[in-house]
Amino acid sequence: MSRAKATGRNKNVVEVTNLNVSFRTATGVIKVVENVSFSVAKGECLAVVGESGSGKSVSALATIGLLAKNQAIVEGSVKFLGEELLGKPESYMRKIRGGGISMIFQEPLSALNPVTTIGEQIAEVLVAHDRGNWKTANAKAIEYLEQVEIAQPARRAKQYPHELSGGMRQRAMIAMALAGEPELIIADEPTTALDVTIQAQVLDLLRRTTRERGTALLLITHDLGVVAETADRVAVMYAGQIVEEGPAATLLRKPASPYAIDLVSSIPSYERRGKGLSTISGNVPSPAHFPTGCRFHPRCRFAVAACAKTMPQLESTGGGRAVRCLRADEIARGARPTSTAKRAAAGGAKRPVKSPAKRKAAR
Repeated sequence: MSRAKATGRNKNVVEVTNLNVSFRTATGVIKVVENVSFSVAKGECLAVVGESGSGKSVSALATIGLLAKNQAIVEGSVKFLGEELLGKPESYMRKIRGGGISMIFQEPLSALNPVTTIGEQIAEVLVAHDRGNWKTANAKAIEYLEQVEIAQPARRAKQYPHELSGGMRQRAMIAMALAGEPELIIADEPTTALDVTIQAQVLDLLRRTTRERGTALLLITHDLGVVAETADRVAVMYAGQIVEEGPAATLLRKPASPYAIDLVSSIPSYERRGKGLSTISGNVPSPAHFPTGCRFHPRCRFAVAACAKTMPQLESTGGGRAVRCLRADEIARGARPTSTAKRAAAGGAKRPVKSPAKRKAAR
């Protein structure tokens, strides 16, 4: 199947507009992703960040059509190289997956076939997308393993997933993703199971190879350290919505939404040494019990009464940035966190009260 290329006139490889995802459950239909919009250009990396349960992975799986159709209701628009994907038959989507769009999963040991060699799995991608017969595909698989800097690629191609280290398995997953010569790679928490040193190597490899090939990269992660090293732009998600987006360097240096401010503050840094780690009180709400108004207001340090009543819209603030917060302008001008009484009036969580013994010890 032939496919168009991203051109200078239409450089966006993927454009997602007003994506809504709901799931059918025993208690009814529950919406988990609401009006999510983003685009990724040729050679660009967009990182979608947020805590577990924020809707990051569901949004990515909906983009590539991997949600079970008997359970998920997906609405909105997903355009790949200008062509609408939502509503396409499964036979068409199978050609897109691995060819036009590839996905790198979080845990390669469970994503790879345990009874097929690494080389055969890469060759299978090539054959499935008409990139040669099995003989040429097996030879090409070794070349892809070499491109992702796996030592002794001919030997590794004959090995099974359990015979490789975690870092090698993830490199093999990247090789499989590249084998289809995709226009877009979706990487869902690609380094979570790796130690810090291997994580840095895999991220560098992934970003370098996608830039060299002009491949768009959609990176799903909860790790802002990964974002700082890899992303060009960031979309911050909370409770199924994008709450802030903008250039990575700008957003990480000066976040504008209360949730992004707290996320960035929780990153350990040399500048804040000795001050302890900042945390966000509470948990991401269940989609079945999203609060009224701003979904972050029960945990927000800046919440006021209006936050519990009015749902803020994602509004542009210039410079390629957008923020979902009723008090964004006030916070930008230096507004301080609200008092405990005001937070309680807004339905927010109170700060923990110290016991008399702890107060005495603190004195």
